[in-house]
Amino acid sequence: MINVSTLPAWLEPLAKMAKGENLVQNSQMLFSRLLIPLAGILVFLMLWHTAASNIDTSLGKFPGPAEVYHQAQGLISEHERERERAAAFYERQEKRNAERVAKDPSYEPKIRDYTGKPTFFDQIGTSLITVMSGFVLASLLAIPLGIVIGLSSSLHSAFNPLIQVFKPISPLAWLPLVTMLVSALYVSDDPMLPKSFITSMITVMLCCLWPTLINTAVGVVSIPDDLANVSRVLRLSYLEHVRKIVLPSAIPMIFTGLRLSLSIAWMVLIAAEMLAQNPGLGKFVWDEFQNGSSSSLGRIMVAVLTIGLIGFLLDRAMLMLQRLVSWDKAATLR
Repeated sequence: MINVSTLPAWLEPLAKMAKGENLVQNSQMLFSRLLIPLAGILVFLMLWHTAASNIDTSLGKFPGPAEVYHQAQGLISEHERERERAAAFYERQEKRNAERVAKDPSYEPKIRDYTGKPTFFDQIGTSLITVMSGFVLASLLAIPLGIVIGLSSSLHSAFNPLIQVFKPISPLAWLPLVTMLVSALYVSDDPMLPKSFITSMITVMLCCLWPTLINTAVGVVSIPDDLANVSRVLRLSYLEHVRKIVLPSAIPMIFTGLRLSLSIAWMVLIAAEMLAQNPGLGKFVWDEFQNGSSSSLGRIMVAVLTIGLIGFLLDRAMLMLQRLVSWDKAATLR
């Protein structure tokens, strides 16, 4: 049986209508949650098409929806061709290795990695892995620290000035420092992870941990006095108090911080990749800008829309996770 409360907001009325619940009210909800946003998207596309046809750049007309769609298809075709070349590369290697083993049974075959140019979709995957690594690392640091700071007024007074100083620092300021530190400390002849990945991950972590840290501390401080009194009456230990009282009460604020942190992490990563030329969507945008071909603007617009769509999907995924772990299933989450 599907729990309707865990579904995306626009699917809830459809699920309820399928169950025969209040068709009129759910029809109105479906109109407001699905049809109105679709109408807004159509209006945006019309305005975009009209404006694009009147804008001339050094590379030609600004790409409209049709041109962007055409370039998106081209990127898909490029990805498919590159995958075919990679498959053919590995097939040739296996054939050569089989022939050498047949001639010399003592020969140990080696498989070399395909070193072709990463496609648009490869760079999407690289960016997602990097941003999630930095975000998870920031969350593992920010949530426990936020709980500790929220439970102690002394620690709050000690850490608050530092948080306010470091919070507004731009990723463009962190990136050179992180790059130099990684180059100095991460020295290995056979590194497990590329330096570019470590640099981007740490930069993302340093920029996105603050919303989660602040919101967690605020959520802990905002626990009702009645719940704190219950904990004292039951003589709960520190860890039991955190697990049974603090975390359930602070979950809404923690997830507010996590959603803010994830959106900041995604935004920071794109800027860091563009500046440091680390693999990912940011580097793709910069390379296309430097390329300056007639198709560059359209491909950049595909990347821009993809970045926005992925950011939206990441936020929705975090919202669904909050619905799953929240104790108040009746709360309205948007």
